[in-house]
Amino acid sequence: MVKRFLFVVILFTCVAVSAQTKKAITHEDMWMMKRVGAPEISPDGRWVVFSVLDPAYDEKEQNNDLWIVSADGNSQPRKLTGTKSGESNYSWSPDSKQVAFTAKREADEVTQLYIINIAEGGEAQRITNLSSAVAAPKWSNDGTMILFTSKVYHGAFADSTNKKIAEEKKKIKYKVREYEHFPIRDWDKWIDEMETHLFVMKAEAGAAVKDLFATTDMLNSNGFKFGAACWSADGKEIIFTATTELYSSAYKEPSYNIYSVAVNDSRVKTLVADGVEYKEVVASSDGKYIYCQATVLNNYKVFNLPRLTRFNYPSMTSKTVLASKMDRGINKYVLNGNDILMSVEYEGNDRLFKIAAGETEAADITKNTTGCYSNISVSDNGMVVANYETSSMPAEVVKLNGAAHQPLSNFNAEKLATLDLQSIETFWFTASTKQRIRNILVKPAGFDASKKYPLFVVIHGGPASAFKDNWGYRWNYQLLAAPGYVLVLPEYTGATGNGEKFSQDIQFDPFKGPGIEINEAADLAIKKYPFIDATKQAAGGASYGGHLTNWIQATTSRYKCLISHAGLMNSESQWGTSDAIYNREVMNGGTPWSAAKTWKEQNPIRFAAKFKTPVLITVGEQDFRVPLNNSIENFHVMQRLQIPSKLVVFPEENHWILKAENSRFFYKEVHNWLAKYLL
Repeated sequence: MVKRFLFVVILFTCVAVSAQTKKAITHEDMWMMKRVGAPEISPDGRWVVFSVLDPAYDEKEQNNDLWIVSADGNSQPRKLTGTKSGESNYSWSPDSKQVAFTAKREADEVTQLYIINIAEGGEAQRITNLSSAVAAPKWSNDGTMILFTSKVYHGAFADSTNKKIAEEKKKIKYKVREYEHFPIRDWDKWIDEMETHLFVMKAEAGAAVKDLFATTDMLNSNGFKFGAACWSADGKEIIFTATTELYSSAYKEPSYNIYSVAVNDSRVKTLVADGVEYKEVVASSDGKYIYCQATVLNNYKVFNLPRLTRFNYPSMTSKTVLASKMDRGINKYVLNGNDILMSVEYEGNDRLFKIAAGETEAADITKNTTGCYSNISVSDNGMVVANYETSSMPAEVVKLNGAAHQPLSNFNAEKLATLDLQSIETFWFTASTKQRIRNILVKPAGFDASKKYPLFVVIHGGPASAFKDNWGYRWNYQLLAAPGYVLVLPEYTGATGNGEKFSQDIQFDPFKGPGIEINEAADLAIKKYPFIDATKQAAGGASYGGHLTNWIQATTSRYKCLISHAGLMNSESQWGTSDAIYNREVMNGGTPWSAAKTWKEQNPIRFAAKFKTPVLITVGEQDFRVPLNNSIENFHVMQRLQIPSKLVVFPEENHWILKAENSRFFYKEVHNWLAKYLL
């Protein structure tokens, strides 16, 4: 009895010491968390395959391998692969014996298709040897064929032709880009001659590869761009979505139609072409239905919620919108027989919803108010796995059973146990704009309610986006708060997760109304939480959050400093240089040269005479969504007005700061700027 008592005393002492010695998170702590990828459960429900990125500050030292774990949770995950190259796009064969994936291994010039035999063991076998990279492999239902995509030169329907064109391009001594149509850029890449094609082959090494677009003329349309694809239930056709009017996207939203292409003779048929954007096509296993997400276009709304839609197949009649009353965005859906499971964004959480066989409305299964479920996967016998994460825990793999879940992986538990990561708090209020606004409060490590803390108001991008109870690397709540800041992350009109109308209501009022809501959220937090020091406030955000930061610069001097990443300073020059322009016209009520007053009344640069607040401006040089010129313009205005300001340009980054050392430097700059004015 004495020994048992001593053991209990020692145990509780260790727990107490552990609680006292937890520390604030550092960039190294955050960055070196293992990144657990999307789980894929085997059709028989026995095994779950997923990727795990073992990060490093030197990208050459990173490893991204496939892991496997028993779906019953009775064993620890184990590695499937262990090469220097990373594996991705993994997919189970229908008999649950093999996994296909893509990788660029030592002998590969580009990403190739591999298959590993889970049932018999052994090394993965490469089954393609193409000059163009392989992506998105999908097995036919009988397991004999594999569908995949690859980007090739226009007119190259044989790999030898594609390779020859590439070799001829290398011989050209001049370097030039030529365009006759919009768009010319996409996110962080200049649009080139490459286009995505669909390919099929037998699921064996050395098999012939067939380009399914070899006989269609749709590639010569007014702008072709591939969407998504799936096998028909009988394996005779591929169902896919694509647009043939991309070149019209300067003045309208291009529709994505549904097509089929025959595997035997590559004959393409148009199945649905009604001016809607169709994506994420899936065929039911019994061959009776085609499911997809469908978005209404060109109704002059700034946002339209994609709707889960079903067609009878092959007639493509009886178009039915499912879960029509849900009024929330679907992150992903999967079929389980005639049931449908969905990961749904709901007021800051991603929940699991279900449409039972024979019904058209969805039921909220998990009803979780903490954390997010994503990347759901379901077996033939109805076993469900997913990723689960919170703001204080990176994603892990879990098995779901109704509203509860069982962890199947726990890669970061030991490191997390050493960190003081505060749970978030959610509070709501009704703004003067009449909108009901959700807000997140984040406390720093070592929080003491008797002390006073500076306030950092962090503004999300989008605007069709939202802050959730999830883990992030670009704007990690815990790391931002770590030096001793209380964060308020306000929702604003235009955000997602609150219904379609809430997202649409930002139209014609891009900055003024949301800016009011953001400032009122800060006011309410200061009133509600006595530990916030009202004399020390800062604000900042990225993308649309950067836009709003610059608008706040124009409309208030309440903040001691601002941080604007990838934010527009001049909405007119942003329209003229971005890779997407028509949506900005819809937002503002017309073109910049029209009589639409929003361009002038809600454009930050036109209020430069009111600018007073010191600002840190950061941007990626390869950002074509909010191009570099707007950040330069912002900095030049600040310098002209002699306002303390700093411009940080990341030459190799796009809209997001993704490289390890760049990320570390970004957070250091943010913390230094805040400390200069708040601490």
